[in-house]
Formats: sequence, C-alpha cells, structure tokens
Amino acid sequence: MNDKSNAPGTLYGLGVGPGDPELLTLKALRIIRAAPVLAYPSPSEGESLARAIAAPHLPGGQIEIAIRMPLDAKQFPAEDVYGPAAREIAGHLRAGRDVAALCEGDPFFYGSFMYLFERLTDDHKIEVVPGVSSPMACAAALAAPLAARNDVLSILPAPLDEGSLAARLEVCDAAAIVKVGRHIAKVRRILQSLGLENRARYIERASHAAERILPLSEAPDPAPYFSMVLVHRRGEAWK
Repeated sequence: MNDKSNAPGTLYGLGVGPGDPELLTLKALRIIRAAPVLAYPSPSEGESLARAIAAPHLPGGQIEIAIRMPLDAKQFPAEDVYGPAAREIAGHLRAGRDVAALCEGDPFFYGSFMYLFERLTDDHKIEVVPGVSSPMACAAALAAPLAARNDVLSILPAPLDEGSLAARLEVCDAAAIVKVGRHIAKVRRILQSLGLENRARYIERASHAAERILPLSEAPDPAPYFSMVLVHRRGEAWK
C-alpha cells in the first residue's frame, strides 16, 4: 500500500458486508489493514456502522475521514457532503496515500460510494471490492433461498409509489423489498391485496447482534432503516 510515495494513491471502495465483522472478504480485510487512510460514511451524530463493522480488524494509527451525512434520502446526493469528502480524499491520493473507503454491504448496490466514485473516477485510480450485500445476508438468516431454477428475482425499493410497487410485485417470481423503513405499512397493504402476505418474510438488522425476524403482520411501523421483506410467489423457492 502506498504511503507518502512518489506514485499516486489508489482509492479502494470496500464492501464490508451487512454487519457481521466476519463477513468481510479476505481481499477487503487485507486492504483495510494496510491502507494508511480510512474513509467511511457516518450519520450526522453518532457512530459509523461501516467503521464499527471493520473495527475489530483495524491495526490503529490510520488517518480517518468520517463523511458525516444526513439519513434523509431527499438530501442525496448532496454536494456539501460528498464534495468536501472527495477533495480531502483526493489530497491523500495525490500525496501517494491509498485510501480505503468502507461501504456497508456492497459499494455498488445502492451504496453511497457511487457519489465518491462519480467525483474521483476521472482523475484517480479506483478499485472496487465487492461485499456481501443485504439480500444475501437476509436470505441466509431466514433460511429462505432468494430464487431458484428460472425464477426472476426483483430488487424493489419500498419508496416506489404504491401503484408501481404493486404492479412489479404482481408479476414477479421473487422479490427483495429494500429501504422499507417508514413504508412498511404500504408494503404490507400491497402484499395483502396480492395474496402474498403469508409468502413474505420480514427481517431487520440481518447478521447484527440485534438481528430480529418477525411475521410481516408484527413488523414495527416505522421499520428500522436496516430492514427488508423477502417475498417468493411459491412461498418456498425449492417447491
């Protein structure tokens, strides 16, 4: 890993998985331990989940860049969040220091890393290391395969308007409904209307210590930020 060398540094977008520190890839682990600079998304106040996932593996002594951002999706992508972060990271890259940007789940699966990538890809070397994404972690925790044989799996954001979400669920074989949050009542209502409520599984904080699995009818409203509903039209993918 570069650190204060003549060669420019590399920005690594590292998927650190859904929450369990043991779900990092060996490649991500190697880079996290070697990079002189760490960058990670962080809420406006409080601890960064991405850093908490990586924390057991950090050697200490690294420069850290906490990218403070609001959780309100209406404010993304915000130049006042990603612009300064990209400029700070670029300074390290020009100085020959590699930067490991920690990303919950996978960097390119609804990941905010794309906003750093957009701002830095034209002028700097970037390598993206995929990570275990949340649908895979949820399926494993639920012991419910996402899809089988010739099933078409749909990834559906819950903030879609009710008509669009219902239309997509009506024709899909299997679906992972993400970004559930304050949209859980709408999701439940649609699944009930389509006769799929009993073929849906709700899970929150998959692979975290606080993981919880509930019947869809008992899911909290609003649901936590890290929650998901998996649906399979046959109920069980292997049937």
